[in-house]
Amino acid sequence: MELNVYNIKGEVTDKKVTLNDSIYGIEPNEHVVWLAVKHYLANQRQGTHKTKERSEVSGSRRKLIRQKGSGMARRGDINSPVLVGGGRAFGPRPRKYGFKLNKKEKILARKSALSLKAKNNAIVVIEDFDFDEPKTKQFVELTKNLQLADKKLLFVLPSQNKNVYLSARNLSKVNIVTASDINTYKIMDCVNLVLTESAVGIIDDLLLKA
Repeated sequence: MELNVYNIKGEVTDKKVTLNDSIYGIEPNEHVVWLAVKHYLANQRQGTHKTKERSEVSGSRRKLIRQKGSGMARRGDINSPVLVGGGRAFGPRPRKYGFKLNKKEKILARKSALSLKAKNNAIVVIEDFDFDEPKTKQFVELTKNLQLADKKLLFVLPSQNKNVYLSARNLSKVNIVTASDINTYKIMDCVNLVLTESAVGIIDDLLLKA
């Protein structure tokens, strides 16, 4: 698959980039994509939720009424889950939500996600760029030049760039990642994927040589 390379003014340059068919042209495996997204979201959960159970609630341990003869249900202490102010029965406890996902499945999921974007013509390649200083206005101008304003975008850079990151930080619909940190969730969470020239080669090395 061959794509034109744009500059930051939104103009088509005389350069072209060929996307590797073994990454951007495979038959997407949607189940593995779902697994990878679930894996990412599960690992984001802290799992620190906790409620107090019967033994942890502060209160008297005295038996409220005698066991028999009252004509009512049996009553234990005031910490019983059936009483107001008592402990929670079978409440949540701290736990880990993460699960294991094989390395080959992670790679296949990223390839499938990239292939879905390529299939939908949702990939744009631009020249490597930098800003002299952090300017959100410059970044907004860049998205307008590429005719991608008001769309949810993922910009993939070859390496960390502080000025570019700070310029896009205030834009709710723009995410910035490096090519080595790209993952299935972030690819699927955007409408358009914007790759820099150098990032294309890094992604190839990452997914083909793994």
